Amino acid sequence: MSLDSIDIEFRVRYAETDRMGVVHHSRYFVYFEMGRTELLRKHGIAYRDLEDAGVFFVVAKLSAKFLAPARYDDVLVLSTHTERITTARIDHSYVLRRKDDLAVLTQAESTLACVNGQGQIIAIPDSVRNPIAGPQGV
Repeated sequence: MSLDSIDIEFRVRYAETDRMGVVHHSRYFVYFEMGRTELLRKHGIAYRDLEDAGVFFVVAKLSAKFLAPARYDDVLVLSTHTERITTARIDHSYVLRRKDDLAVLTQAESTLACVNGQGQIIAIPDSVRNPIAGPQGV
């Protein structure tokens, strides 16, 4: 069971597809970033403000399983879940579906590490950790 989640909906744009009208595999990772950003925003946290404060989240691990293609003009629903938060890392899972038939297109997982401007691992600020993990933390 995830700690927190959000669903976002968006339409596939032509520029995101190849000549066959299929979403290029690299675009899915941009979609996952959109989900993580909106999950933070849900709690009143702007990633831009974190960067301005010298707090960065870098992708340490990312994997995806592509089950079916998304195509130009499809309306997609991305579910982003926070699965685990430790002192300096956040694990997310993702499920991408086509809205009209709810077919699962992609399942993915990521691990983010919290670092400073020099790339050194630092603790996730309480202002980020507590709203997502809840008052008891993880």
